[in-house]
Amino acid sequence: MSKNKKYVAIAGNIGAGKSSLTQLLSSYFGWDSFYERVDDNPYLGDFYSDMSRWAFNLQVFFLSSRFNHQRAIESRSGSVVQDRSIYEDAEIFARNLHEMGHMSIRDYENYRDLFQTMTSYLRPPDLLVYLRASVPTLVGHIQDRGRDFETTIQIEYLERLNTLYEEWISSYKLGPVAIIEADSLDFVNDDADRHQIISQIESRLFGLFPEVPSSP
Repeated sequence: MSKNKKYVAIAGNIGAGKSSLTQLLSSYFGWDSFYERVDDNPYLGDFYSDMSRWAFNLQVFFLSSRFNHQRAIESRSGSVVQDRSIYEDAEIFARNLHEMGHMSIRDYENYRDLFQTMTSYLRPPDLLVYLRASVPTLVGHIQDRGRDFETTIQIEYLERLNTLYEEWISSYKLGPVAIIEADSLDFVNDDADRHQIISQIESRLFGLFPEVPSSP
């Protein structure tokens, strides 16, 4: 990719506001945007009804979709912002499903091997933006968007994902990280919060003094 081209990935739990921030940055900077496949996902509804049956299928679908998106991102000449990175699929969601007993060790190891092979061909983001949100904030956002299949998500499931996100982000070494505190910043409805987040991301991408990621 050209040194002038920027690739930004938005990371965060279910309901953290990734799609909204992706849309905001795409509009503000005039970048292309890539969104997580949700509405046309053939497994998502079944997965939330029976995680053990559909966990492996869903994770392979997301892995394939994200890999294809990232290959398309790398072939573009202009800058891009992406809703969720491929790394979250393996480090957060597949790991959690395995630890909860919804994905067997055989399927999990097969999945990890596939993930390692795919990501060896990919370039990490120039900036990973992590939307940190507490479970009450996540639940509020999930309820507001009103997707039927998300009504079965358990609080414990979101809590487990948050724990894994914090572990992952604290050890992420693939590139710079910007942490956005989603509990206290309403970038969808508040102009001042929106400006603050855009300024933070601009400073990480184009500034002289990169910010050191904060501790949880």
